[in-house]
Amino acid sequence: MPDPFFASTKTRKRKRTDSSSTRNGRPKPDVAVRSLKGSKDKAKKKPRLDEELSDKTDDDEGDIDDMDLRADDEEESSGDEYEDETPAEKRLRLAKLYLESVKGSLAEGEYDAAEIDKELIASRLKQDVLEHSGKVHQFIADSFDFQQPPQATFHARGHRLSVTSSVASESAKYLFTAGKEGSIIKWDLSSGKKLATFYKIRPTSNQKGKGKAKEAPDTCIKGHTDEVYSLAISGDGKLLASAGADRRVGVWDVEKGEWVKGFSGHLGHKDIVSNVAFKKGTNQLYSASFDRTVKVYDLNSGVMGYVETLFGHQDHILGLDALRGDTCVSVGARDKTVRYWKIVDETQLVFRGGGRSRIREVLEGGLKADEEGDGVDSDSGMPRPSKKQERKDYVEGSLDCVCMIDETTFLSGGDSGSISLWSTQKKKPVFTQPLAHGLDEMESSTEGTVRTPRWVTSLGCLRYSNIFASGSWDGSIRIWKLDPKLKSFSPIGTVPALGVVNSLQLISPPKELVKSSPWISSSNPPTNAAANLLLIIASLGKEHRYGRWINQKDAKNTASVFFFSSRTP
Repeated sequence: MPDPFFASTKTRKRKRTDSSSTRNGRPKPDVAVRSLKGSKDKAKKKPRLDEELSDKTDDDEGDIDDMDLRADDEEESSGDEYEDETPAEKRLRLAKLYLESVKGSLAEGEYDAAEIDKELIASRLKQDVLEHSGKVHQFIADSFDFQQPPQATFHARGHRLSVTSSVASESAKYLFTAGKEGSIIKWDLSSGKKLATFYKIRPTSNQKGKGKAKEAPDTCIKGHTDEVYSLAISGDGKLLASAGADRRVGVWDVEKGEWVKGFSGHLGHKDIVSNVAFKKGTNQLYSASFDRTVKVYDLNSGVMGYVETLFGHQDHILGLDALRGDTCVSVGARDKTVRYWKIVDETQLVFRGGGRSRIREVLEGGLKADEEGDGVDSDSGMPRPSKKQERKDYVEGSLDCVCMIDETTFLSGGDSGSISLWSTQKKKPVFTQPLAHGLDEMESSTEGTVRTPRWVTSLGCLRYSNIFASGSWDGSIRIWKLDPKLKSFSPIGTVPALGVVNSLQLISPPKELVKSSPWISSSNPPTNAAANLLLIIASLGKEHRYGRWINQKDAKNTASVFFFSSRTP
């Protein structure tokens, strides 16, 4: 007798019987069973999802209630025609598509088909591979003669006050300049004509407070309401980003010359926005501010929004730069640090400048070498300076500018006049050039002649190459060459530039610019098809872009473009 605990009080709807007996006094529908079994034999057999335990089971016969009458699930077709391809076939297919796109882009010009298939495509593929490697690969400094004046010069004059920033698109089609009066001017770089001017907008009268307590500008204002400090153009040349003292990051349409969007308030910075920079080849934008933060924006169509904020600096951020990787570098003025931001990992590397510190040398075990006298620096391998030479070095109180050479190498400059070369593999500078722009002499009634170093106000480099430039107010832009091992650099020439150099940009323009530009073709530059071309864009002014500490009365407020062509073989 079964245990009453397992007895159910509910009445069963159906009673399981033997497969050979009848149910409810009626014979079983054997025809239906046989037809169903025949259909299942033809179809692919699948395991039953809902299995039941019974006292008696038979593989050949079964109750219709025990049968799985559900139709066999057919495999859903994904609709992807490449579903069954192997990884090797996928790589081959993508390579063919890439080659077709390269041919299409190159075939727009007047080229021979054989030339396209061999030389141009091969050089284009090699260039793409080298750029994605993130390392210096253009060792072209020796091909230029910077001891001679530039082959052509163009001066973009249109600003009433100092030019704070100037940037050209990678295609060398447009040039944008910004001034301390708050206006942005668009130029046709080929013809040198002014195309449009975006003037400063008068702020509304209901803004209250001063300084940081001042209310943010109205979001409906399409433009800047104060000085503009920095400009940047996206890799595709479609978007222009601007930053200024009104705490706004502006986004403009390059072709239409229209305001697209502005980031301020809770999506923007709380203080002056000092710099903006695009990630190379994308629409990802970085912005730096006096509020000691770096913000990331995604400017792709359909997104156009804020992403995240990076914290770490302890003072105003005065310099910012980025390349192709998910990283950027910034300098924090008087916190004397260069920070290398890893966006995806949400981490940062801190490189401390400011020259050598006696306390730091004691902590790092370097005091003994100093007491013994001159020696060799174990880090750089360079001769250690004597005590008399050390006394001539000036203490670095602020880092003002930064520039990325490749994904792991960058430069910094500050108010001590020194340019430092950094690598992500070392926490100390790989090489430092003191007094890069000499000393500035001032007459004092009490102390006589006072000599102070000229600040390094700007840095710019040709991406992934061994050429970079630095600016100050000594009347010239200095050109430097990196050694092949990226362990040091040396001067190779100067370019006359009167005034304070507020920004520098170096680009390699397309060769079509030589033929289409009147201000270049008039100087009759060499027309060698294999020659390397270089444009140096400098923002010059009577004053420094952030203040009025320096006043060069003989200078002119202009953006100058210098054209260089490599030597003919």
